Amino acid sequence: MSELTSAFLGTLSAAQKADAQLTYADSARSDWHFTPRERKGLPLKKMSPAQRKAAMAMLQLVLSDEGYRKANAIIDLENVLRVVESRPPNDTYRDPENFSFLVFGEPGTGPWGWRVEGHHLSLHFSLIDGEMTYTPSFMGSNPGKVLADVPQKGKVVLQEEQELAFKLLHTLKPDQLGIAVIKDKAPYEMVTANARKASLDKMEGITMADLSADQKQAFTSLIMAYLRRYHVTLKNQQWQSLEKAGLDQIHFAWMGDREPLIGEGHGHYYRIHGPTFLIEFDNTQNGGNHIHSVVRDLTNDFGEDLLRLHYQKSH
Repeated sequence: MSELTSAFLGTLSAAQKADAQLTYADSARSDWHFTPRERKGLPLKKMSPAQRKAAMAMLQLVLSDEGYRKANAIIDLENVLRVVESRPPNDTYRDPENFSFLVFGEPGTGPWGWRVEGHHLSLHFSLIDGEMTYTPSFMGSNPGKVLADVPQKGKVVLQEEQELAFKLLHTLKPDQLGIAVIKDKAPYEMVTANARKASLDKMEGITMADLSADQKQAFTSLIMAYLRRYHVTLKNQQWQSLEKAGLDQIHFAWMGDREPLIGEGHGHYYRIHGPTFLIEFDNTQNGGNHIHSVVRDLTNDFGEDLLRLHYQKSH
């Protein structure tokens, strides 16, 4: 990661580097969002082909092949929105080149990190004392399923994240549903949205401990749909952390439609909430065809816990 990030920075002019690199202590590191907006960093549109290749190599390293395909598909959905919303080809609001890379600190020296961010994609990586974190990690999809008559028609970028959740929901017996379904109507947005620190008052829903063996397997498969987005080392690291905190304490909570009524329903929401981590999935906008999903670490987003330990050791 240090080598690839240094290589990317080495391709940049002085002016580009001023946009692409800040100190690790800069407040922009935790200022994140998944909507179209002006954001710090160097966007793809201001990079040469070689610079883009170097930037995307950073992303390809930390994601699995599956995760990398999803990230590129999310970027490509900007082209779909241009057509659906009748925007011109040079529109800058729905723009597949408006995804920015931003490095914090010096690669390989002390705490450092980087992010890539644009509409419906916000991925953050922190490296502290040889350890790496990847949260908050947001992937969204608008449309959830491409219905328009475009080359991407029928595409469902976050298919597993939706289908495996319904599969788990449909395995629950009536008494289990009474615990798992906490509201009949889904919220219009993820509860934690783009908060600096993810926090919920309590864990709700049904626990892994209260599921049958087959249901536990379905629940595990759903969690893995998120962890498989990342390099196998990061995936295994996160799973081991969940095991250490206690898998039986992980809750599954549901709100809204109990069938995927694409573009015609009121939408649905679920969350996976454990002692140390949180996953939220919301598909309520556009009649249930506009997905937001996020993975949060309740103690270590932006490497917060690792940074605290680093400073304790250093001082």
